[in-house]
Amino acid sequence: MAKTGKERSAKTARKRVANSEEELRLRVRPGTRQALADLMEWSGITEQGEAMTLMIHHLHAMGAKSEALLDPPRHEIEISQNAAQEFRNKSLLAIQKDPGDEIIEPD
Repeated sequence: MAKTGKERSAKTARKRVANSEEELRLRVRPGTRQALADLMEWSGITEQGEAMTLMIHHLHAMGAKSEALLDPPRHEIEISQNAAQEFRNKSLLAIQKDPGDEIIEPD
């Protein structure tokens, strides 16, 4: 006799507990989604979970040398001298219009 959907779900739940499975959720933007889609297409993988699991295990197998692959990109912001001077001028104007909050150093 065939199992009911409820029985199959219960069996699956027991297996997940026995295997210590944990659901990981990931929200991504379109660029990240497209990168994953490209990787899946190149390797012929159709399941996102399988692709991410394989990537995690392959990176882990590389050991510490994979550290560079996980360095998040950092943006460096450089403020031009003109922009810095303009900011200082606007700050001084704001202080002159509304004095009272600035810290006055004793002479």
